[in-house]
Amino acid sequence: MISLKGMTWDHSRGFDPMVATSKKFQEIHNSEVSIHWDKRPLQAFADRPIEEMTDDYDLIVIDYPHVGEVASKGLLQNLDLPQYEHQIAELKKQSVGKSHQSYFINNKQWALAIDAASQTACYREDLIGSYPLNWNALIGLAKNNRVLWPLKPVHAISSFYSIYNNLTEELIPEKKNFINKNYGIKTLTMMKAVSNELIKDCFTMDPIQTAELMTETNEFYYCPYIYGFSNYSRKNYRKKILKYIDVMDLSGKGPAGTHLGGTGIAVSNVSKNKDLALEYAFWIASADCQKSIFYESGGQPGNSEAWKDLKINSETNDFFKATRKTLDLAWVRPRHNGYMEFQDQSGDIINEYLQSEIKAESICEKLSDMYNDSFKE
Repeated sequence: MISLKGMTWDHSRGFDPMVATSKKFQEIHNSEVSIHWDKRPLQAFADRPIEEMTDDYDLIVIDYPHVGEVASKGLLQNLDLPQYEHQIAELKKQSVGKSHQSYFINNKQWALAIDAASQTACYREDLIGSYPLNWNALIGLAKNNRVLWPLKPVHAISSFYSIYNNLTEELIPEKKNFINKNYGIKTLTMMKAVSNELIKDCFTMDPIQTAELMTETNEFYYCPYIYGFSNYSRKNYRKKILKYIDVMDLSGKGPAGTHLGGTGIAVSNVSKNKDLALEYAFWIASADCQKSIFYESGGQPGNSEAWKDLKINSETNDFFKATRKTLDLAWVRPRHNGYMEFQDQSGDIINEYLQSEIKAESICEKLSDMYNDSFKE
């Protein structure tokens, strides 16, 4: 038997579909091929350099901001191969928003979107009849201790981007002038007006912890910016279910500019079983797999054919239908080699600002200098 190894992230949405699809892939190959999956914590998923994994794993589930590192170091297999030309074209057409495009850099495709996500809003339908449609209403709900907002550093910078991009012109990743200072100050001030009213746990929480608390207790009704997790909209996944919706329109241009997330599947450039790894990667990203076994085993598809599926929406409290506009208008983060260090440090700075008396103006100046420095590599 030929054995492959894969690395994914530690949540039922990230791990269970890989195990289920690998079992099916083994059946397709008459038990002559197996794929074993390891998993790492969500933070490690964002932090651990890909070069520490390509020697050990044939398949790696990655976050697209790592693509710049990949392109500069030749760590992964370029997927623009003649034998997969048709599949690449199909997957590009079936992308949810810019999910497929987010793994394309230097005119090469480095991964295939298997999971599509961005920051959305969510609330408990059984506890609240309506949700805030403007910032003042959000502040009012927060004052009543009904709002959760994951502001752990990496999610603090995510929310900053989502709000900033909706207030004004989206940040253009390739430009070194990070943000418009006035809108940066406005974004930070808006965030602090809400965060001042939140429980302190929010500053260390991630989207999974937030969704767990919102579904296991009846204390909190609403979250303004959180990565969408369709699992928490499925009946019997937790005690209660969440309703995910488009984010607030802050400037009249709709739910635009949110922080695009999701994951892609990549193939190590030094895999000894590259042909089989490629076959699995293209199959798991295909519409047929995504709207059947991938979704059924707990995955959140990255293929638009699954997002449009009526049965899937009926089983997930219309998660995909209700957040599709936000996904289609979501913003692709910078991906240059050197960005990941900036993302880590900027999140720490914004998280600290929200809990201190530091001036927003100085934060914007520091972020701009750091962003400029991130291009030096």
